Amino acid sequence: MTARMLVNGVAAEQVSAMDRGLAYGDGLFESIRLVGTVAPLWSRHMHRLAASCERLRMPAPDTTQLWREAQEVTRDMPHSVVRITLTRGIGERGYALPVAPRPTRVVVAFAPPQTPRQIYAQGARMRVCDIRLAEQPLLAGMKHLNRLEQVLARAEWSDPVIAEGVLCDSHDRVISATMANLFAVVDGELLTPALDRCGVAGVARAEVLATYPQIQVDELTLDALLGASEVFLSSSVRGILPVRSLGERDYPVGEITRQLQQHWRNLGFTMEQGG
Repeated sequence: MTARMLVNGVAAEQVSAMDRGLAYGDGLFESIRLVGTVAPLWSRHMHRLAASCERLRMPAPDTTQLWREAQEVTRDMPHSVVRITLTRGIGERGYALPVAPRPTRVVVAFAPPQTPRQIYAQGARMRVCDIRLAEQPLLAGMKHLNRLEQVLARAEWSDPVIAEGVLCDSHDRVISATMANLFAVVDGELLTPALDRCGVAGVARAEVLATYPQIQVDELTLDALLGASEVFLSSSVRGILPVRSLGERDYPVGEITRQLQQHWRNLGFTMEQGG
């Protein structure tokens, strides 16, 4: 995949082998959809990045600088995904925090993934993953660099018909999909799993919560999910995806899903370009 990349503001394709992001996964990232020069969810991405930097005791980046660099790497691209990676930078060996950290900043642009239009229209087929997410409240919600659980979960299947997998925690509570947050209508109420123990609090999830403030944020069991009348996924890159089936359970594409897909279009995104 062809990509344009800046490392600390300079065109480059390498970082130091001593970088703490490589050594320890000591960092954060954001994947941001742009339509031309516009990033409709930019402010939400920057809010999450700044809040996560504070939680990890990392210096927060200059968001104006990040915007300039995002515009540079996406020049002349009608649709793009910008990944911003921020690490604590180069440090001494060992886990102790550097006394004066100098963060590494990587800004790279990709063409957006091509999600088939039929998935937006008819829904995605899903399976339940075997791997269970570990609970760590100190890291819950953040988009930190350690995504090994998601990597192993995605390795569980190769069937191209299956678009996503449901991830549960060690107590079999539903948390999310491998690359998206999950919503379900259960007994007439719209619900999304609580993410105070594990999981990523997605930017698209935040947009859905702001659009539907009556959503319940609570525990969601697998049995409740299988009994839901409507299920959909949210992703800042792919948008709102209906869930067509989970294993042998089929779901209709519901009214709330269609309303939110229209909301995404109103933000400036298109379903044809991934969301």
